[in-house]
Amino acid sequence: PPPAVRGIYVSGPVAGDPYMDELIALIDGTELNTVVIDVKNDEGNLTYVPQSGTAVELGACVRYIRDLPGLLARLRDHGVYTIARISAFKDPVLAQARPELALHKADGSPVAESGGLAWVDPYEREVWAYLREIALDCAEAGFDEVQFDYGRFPTGKGMQEVDYGPAAQEMSREDAVAGFLETVRAALEPEGVWVSADVFGTVIKSRTDAELIGQDYARMAGLVDFICPMVYPSHYAAGTFGLDVPDREPYQTVRSALEGSKTALSGLEEDSRAGVRAWLQDFTATWVKGHINYGGEELRAQIQAVYDAGYTDWILWNAKNIYTSDGLLPAKQGE
Repeated sequence: PPPAVRGIYVSGPVAGDPYMDELIALIDGTELNTVVIDVKNDEGNLTYVPQSGTAVELGACVRYIRDLPGLLARLRDHGVYTIARISAFKDPVLAQARPELALHKADGSPVAESGGLAWVDPYEREVWAYLREIALDCAEAGFDEVQFDYGRFPTGKGMQEVDYGPAAQEMSREDAVAGFLETVRAALEPEGVWVSADVFGTVIKSRTDAELIGQDYARMAGLVDFICPMVYPSHYAAGTFGLDVPDREPYQTVRSALEGSKTALSGLEEDSRAGVRAWLQDFTATWVKGHINYGGEELRAQIQAVYDAGYTDWILWNAKNIYTSDGLLPAKQGE
């Protein structure tokens, strides 16, 4: 089995930049032991160029990372566990190149989630095959694990107008997401690569959210090796967990969310239940009314909440890849 993951997110541009040296130094000097590297980002681009394949044919590759196998070998030399992050159904590049796979209205006109980024149809088996191909290439490159983000249905303005066609009458959204995960895990298991899936933290307790986006927390935990709830305190509405401003209570918010996880997964047999890795907040959510500045104390509070909830794994998110070193234990102390 992999180690207890203590990780950070790394974007494609940063993975191919000299700044990566600083992040490796941070890992060497602290309790960190894992990187989650964008290999297919939210814009639909691969952050490296494979030797061949559909993504190359579509022109969906940007050479941010010039030598992916070399980078992974270097990280292994430093004892780093490597996870390939693949943005699944949010994919403007594939949607433009293959409009028949894109989400659209009944009249055929395209739709996009808030922010203007187009999605492809989670029901489409051709989309599943495309993602499986990319995941297998990541396995061949040397990643230890493949993680799927945006393995869900979109929400927001305009999404109620999407025409999903006959497929939506034959299976639920939860069935579609589950079918996709079963397909990719079956392909990756023979390659000796672990499979994980990111989920909204709210789906742990909310059936409404789970049905809307197609993420059944307990069901997904029976289909992947690791499930990764995004329990960022800033993502919870005022009043959640009885807290006026969850962002102001990093320990209690994360602890409450993960206690809910334990309850939600309690019905699964231990040998068939995914491990849980919490995505934690290492950024200040200035857009949240009543927010607080996040530094080392707030980061450590979230990490402690993971442990106090009975879990061992966590990953830090900062879109700019700037991490709070004073919230992390020194290397030997974290072992």
